[in-house]
Parts: sequence; structure tokens; C-alpha cells
Amino acid sequence: MSLDDYEFETVDVDVEDGVATIRLSNPPVNAISQEMRADLAEAVAVLDEESVRAGVVAGDGDVFSVGADVGLFETAREWTTAEFRTNSRVLGRAFERIETTETPVLAAVEGTCVGGGLELALACDVRIAAPDATLGFPEHNIGLIPGLGGCSRFVQLVGPGRAKDLIFSGELIDGQRAHDVGLVERVEADPEDAAREYAADLADGPTQAIGLTKRVINEARDSDLRTAGVLESLAQSTLLRTADHEEGVDAFREDRDPEFSGE
Repeated sequence: MSLDDYEFETVDVDVEDGVATIRLSNPPVNAISQEMRADLAEAVAVLDEESVRAGVVAGDGDVFSVGADVGLFETAREWTTAEFRTNSRVLGRAFERIETTETPVLAAVEGTCVGGGLELALACDVRIAAPDATLGFPEHNIGLIPGLGGCSRFVQLVGPGRAKDLIFSGELIDGQRAHDVGLVERVEADPEDAAREYAADLADGPTQAIGLTKRVINEARDSDLRTAGVLESLAQSTLLRTADHEEGVDAFREDRDPEFSGE
């Protein structure tokens, strides 16, 4: 797809100066409908465009996303298990693409970010939340569990005890507490402005090094220490032969800011 092809009903995609912004736009609460599932699955492809060096996922107005529309679960009563799993994989693939692309992706969280909305944020690399944002997993209220990363990715960030406690109770927490427990990395009064500034810095950085950092850390999380160490060493040996490494060393010696090209 070319950048001109990214037009959807429930998601807005914009690319400027190497930063792709994927904005949820399904008023009034950015519910993840069937249409948004399909839109997201296609929209995240922008993160792999050659001109894109960083990404931001944001909500619209005062809400990030309330997650799946309850009406979707009413429709799902008619689905077979196979149909439910097929529909879930559409959104799951979008989350996996965010997580596995070498492009760094930031989530700017304002307002309500619960259920599937929070699972979307969990798939991103760094979460930046407003102090008064609302985050959590209320799935037990309808007899379900967070099923697209709310258990698996959540536990990696906050640990098993805290993950169980917050999911068992369905407690909703604000941005500051989310930071305290390790769910978000930064708390900012204006998360989107902060995310855009951060993304701009990443876009100007040594993108091969940033991309390999993301891949190595993800693999280190999922593998044993020895395997992770081998991957780390191989990534470093690759980066030693890049133009950005040479530019970084030259800039350091010349006491100036480096001008990275991504090569």
C-alpha cells in the first residue's frame, strides 16, 4: 500500500516527518467494533513503510478506547468457537504487528483506556499516560478474561501477583498509579504532545539501532539469558558496520550533534 491508500472509517492515519500517527476515531468512546478491528489490522501496515521511522497510537478527544463494544459480544452469541477465534485473530494480528515491527511505537493514553483499548496500548513499546487517565480490565464484569494480551503482556509488565489482583478485581486505576505499578512508562499532562516529541527524536535517531534494540529486548523477554546474549552480540556486530555508527563516532569526536541517516 502507498501512504495515500490509508483511509478508513474508524481510524485516521497520518505520516509527517517520519512519524506515523494512528488515531482511533470511532465516536463517542472509540469502541473496538468489527469495523475497527478490520481497520486497525490494515492501518498498522503503515508502520512498516520505508518513510516511517516512529509511530504513535492515540485516541480521539477525551478517550483512548473503551475496548470491545458490548454489542459485539451479543452478536458473538451466535458464533461458533471457530468463528470467535477467527474474528479475534484479526485484532490479534494488528497487535502482533505493532509489537514485532522494528519501528518503535508509542501509545498516548488520555481518558478511558480499558479492556481491548488497554490491550492495544500494551502492544506498543512505550506507554505515556495522563495523570487522570483511567486504565484497567473490567472483563470479569461480563464473565470473560482479557483475551488479547491483557493476561499475557500485562503480567510481563506488572508481575503475576499484581496482574491477578487487578484483573480479579476489575479495579480501574489512574495514570499515576499505572506508572507506579509499571503499566505505563511515563506520565505527562499532555500525553500526545509528549509522544509526538519523543517520536520525533526517535525518527531523527539511528533507526537500525533502535529497531534492533526493540527486537533484542523482545526476544530477551521471551528466551533464556544465553540465547538473548547471543542475539544481542549479533545485533551489535551488525550495527558496527552501519553508516549511523560511523556518524555517531565522528560526531562525538568532533563535539557536534550526529546527523543519522538510518543507513
